[in-house]
Amino acid sequence: MAELDDVNTLRGRFRGFYPVVIDIESAGFNAATDALLEIAAVTVNMDDQGWLVPDQCLHFHVEPFPGAQLQPEALAFNGIDPTNPLRGAVSEYEALHEIFKMVRKGIKDRGCNRAIIVAHNAGFDHGFLMAAAGRAALKRNPFHPFATFDTAALSGLVLGQTVLAKACATGGIEFDGGQAHSALYDTERTAELFCELVNRWKRLGGWPVPPVDQPADGGQG
Repeated sequence: MAELDDVNTLRGRFRGFYPVVIDIESAGFNAATDALLEIAAVTVNMDDQGWLVPDQCLHFHVEPFPGAQLQPEALAFNGIDPTNPLRGAVSEYEALHEIFKMVRKGIKDRGCNRAIIVAHNAGFDHGFLMAAAGRAALKRNPFHPFATFDTAALSGLVLGQTVLAKACATGGIEFDGGQAHSALYDTERTAELFCELVNRWKRLGGWPVPPVDQPADGGQG
């Protein structure tokens, strides 16, 4: 359990982890073979009262890596044209290098030990980010190699919804379906959702966790 003077910090709230919200748009479901086409990352911050809020944001359109597969069904779903020169796409290395630099600074500034990916159906985004980092031969990957915070699972528990748009609506967060499947838009909404889930747990009295020798109901009843 976090120490009393540490409960209203990211390191105290998340066991030393630094949460970073990630969303990736891709040209398929196979992280090893299908192109990563867009990525956004939003960090979070905690105020002195322990309330979580979105913080910094980075967003990149990404060039398909050499030999990457582009599944027509995936492109039709997300509406991305990888050949459009107006995308201003950068390499996987450039996109992840900038995101990792922002994240490493956040870890240091907040006194955390390691970053953890927060995402909706997080296994997908985690897999693509790790595969891209491997291809780019990036050193000092700040993210945990397998642990994640999945807002789909958390929303199912707290809100009874697992679809991002429905979870946002139930949580009182505006969601425009016309802008969905943009990495930037989905990451911003997921960050708001994650903050609401964490803050709601605090409002309900679930954080800070009562000491082991003190029942949650204060010993009444």
